[in-house]
Amino acid sequence: MANVEIVNEVPVTMAELKEKIEEIKKRDKELNIKAQKTYDYLARFSELKSKEAIKLKEELTKLNIPRLKDRHIVKVLDIMPKDIESLKLVFAGENITIKQEDIQKILNAIK
Repeated sequence: MANVEIVNEVPVTMAELKEKIEEIKKRDKELNIKAQKTYDYLARFSELKSKEAIKLKEELTKLNIPRLKDRHIVKVLDIMPKDIESLKLVFAGENITIKQEDIQKILNAIK
């Protein structure tokens, strides 16, 4: 078995991943079973288009909220919470505290 070295990890939204899988599907004409199941899931649950997701990711990054990392931003964009309680649930499993005014900024940006 080959030794695989991970150089870096970059979190991507479901919309961006869906676009990448579509490119692979065009290139290879057919997806393997796991890729097809992933694509089906993304087609069903991904609410955003790739360009919208990239734009929103940039907007959330520009807010300069302390301790908010790319993986948190991607999680917010994948779930697209509608209210403060839903947004707080997104961060429930994380070791991060965000001020109330920053939470409101996030919600305003994704609306």
